[in-house]
Amino acid sequence: MTWRAYLLLTLLGLVCVMIVAALQPSPGYMDADYYYAGGLQLAAGKGFTEAYLWNYLDDPTGLPHTSFTYWMPLASLLTAMIPALFENCGWFLARFPLYLIAACLPALTAALAFTFSQNRSLSFASGLLAVFPGFYLPFLATTDTFAIYMFLGGAFFLVTHRLVSGRGRSSVNALLLGLLAGLMHFSRADGLLWLVVAVLALVYLRKDLRRWRGWMGCLAYLLVVLGGYLLVMAPWFLHNHATYSSWLAPGGSRMLWLTSYDQIFAYPARNLTAISWWQSGLGAILRARTWSLGLNAGTTFAVQGGIFLLPFILIAGWHLRKEKLIQLAGLSWVLVLLAMTLAFPFAGARGGFFHSGAALQPIWWALAPIGLERFIQWGRRKRGWIEARARPVFLSGMVGLVIFLTILVAFLRLPGWGQEAARYQQLAAFLGAQGAGSSEVVIVSNPPGFYLASQTPAIALPDGDADTVLALAEQYAARYLILEPGAIPAGILPVYVSPQAYPGLVYLGEVEEARVFRIQP
Repeated sequence: MTWRAYLLLTLLGLVCVMIVAALQPSPGYMDADYYYAGGLQLAAGKGFTEAYLWNYLDDPTGLPHTSFTYWMPLASLLTAMIPALFENCGWFLARFPLYLIAACLPALTAALAFTFSQNRSLSFASGLLAVFPGFYLPFLATTDTFAIYMFLGGAFFLVTHRLVSGRGRSSVNALLLGLLAGLMHFSRADGLLWLVVAVLALVYLRKDLRRWRGWMGCLAYLLVVLGGYLLVMAPWFLHNHATYSSWLAPGGSRMLWLTSYDQIFAYPARNLTAISWWQSGLGAILRARTWSLGLNAGTTFAVQGGIFLLPFILIAGWHLRKEKLIQLAGLSWVLVLLAMTLAFPFAGARGGFFHSGAALQPIWWALAPIGLERFIQWGRRKRGWIEARARPVFLSGMVGLVIFLTILVAFLRLPGWGQEAARYQQLAAFLGAQGAGSSEVVIVSNPPGFYLASQTPAIALPDGDADTVLALAEQYAARYLILEPGAIPAGILPVYVSPQAYPGLVYLGEVEEARVFRIQP
C-alpha cells in the first residue's frame, strides 16, 4: 500500500462521515446525548458532574451528581476539546475530533488487511468497506464510542501483529498493547476485556517474542502491558476511589442481577441482588440468555457481517485459521459475545454487543476481500474463471453492495434523527408556559437529552408504577413528569392511558403525544 492510497481512503472516510454529520441536528439517542452533555460540562469547567440522572444503579443522593458512574469518559473528553477552545462552537464542530478518528478507520483497516494478504487491491477494497460501514455509519458521526472503539480495536490487532512478526522492539509493542487496552477500558466499561485479551495474547505468543523467551520473558512482557494499561487507567481509578471509596465506579455491578431490561432504571436499585436474580427462577435466567443469544446472532449477521460479507469473512477466517492473529481475533469475539450474552444479556441484546463488537470490525473488513479472493480461486479451479477478469468484477460487486446497504441504512435512519430533541424543545416551552422554573427537576425517558434541549435538570423515568414515581419525586424533588409513547414501563402505562385518575399527578396536557403532569408535593 502506498501513502497516496492511505491518504485517499482517509479523505473518503472524512467526506463520508461529515456528510452524515451534517444530516444529524442532534446526538440522536440517550447514549450520544449523555456523552455530548458530559463533554459540554467538562468544557464549561464543571468537571465530572451532571445535572441529570439516567439510572439509579449507584443510589444517587441528588443533583448535581457525579458523572460517569456507569459509562466511561473518553468520548466526552474528546467532545469537550473543541468547545473548550471555542465557546459556542456548536454541535457540528464539537464532534471534529470524532470525525478525524472515523476518517482514519479506512486507512487503518487497509493497513491491517495488508498484513494478511500483502495484496494492494484487496487491502484497498477492505479500506473502502470501512468508508461505507453499513449499519455503523450513522453512529460514527455522533458523540458515541463507535469510531473510537473501532480505531482502538484495529490498532490493537496491528500492534499484536508487530509482536507476532517481530517488527520493532517487542517491549515497545507490549507497552503499546497495554496503552491501547487502557484506552479501550477508558472508552467503555467492557473494555476491561481487552486487558484480558492482551494478557492472553502475550501468553499465547510467548514463544514468538524476541529477546525474552519462555515464561519468565512472558512475565516481563505482562508487567510492561500492565504498566501501559495503568498509565491510562490509574488516574481514573484514583478518581473513583476518592469519589466512591472503590476503584471501579459503582453503577455497573448491579447490571449482573437484572431479570428484565427495564430494571436498568429500577428505583431503588438496592433491590437488584444476586438473591433476587436467583429467585426469578432458573428457567427465566436461561430464557433471558437464549433470547439474548438470538438477538446477538442477528447483530453478527446483519451488522458485523454486513449481510453480504459474512460468507467471505468466514471463508477467509477458515483459510487463515492457522494465523495466530486470526485465532486471537476469534477468541476475542467469543469473549465479547459471552460477556454480552451470559453476564449482561439485557444490555448486550439492546445495544451492548452492537457497541462492543465494533472493536473487531476492522478485522472483519480486512478479511472479507480475502475470502472473496479464495472464492474466485475456487471458481478458477472448478469453473474455469479467468482471475484477471473475475477479480475486478467481484470486488466491485462486493463494494457496490456494501455502498448500497450503507446508503439504505442512512436513508432509513437519518430523516428522523433529530425528532426527539425537537419534541423536547417543545415540551420545555410547554412547561415554561405552565410556570415551571428552569431549576425544577423533570422526570423523563431521556434525561441527558432533555437537559441538552432545555438546560433543565432531569431524572429517568423509573421501572415501577405510579407510587414509584411519587417516591422518586419526593427523593429528588422532581416537580414534573413527562410520559412518551413507546418509552413507558408497563407499570406506569396506566398513568398515560388514564391521565386524570392518579392523585398526586395533575395532568397538564399533551405535546407531540407526550403527556405532561405536575407532581404535587
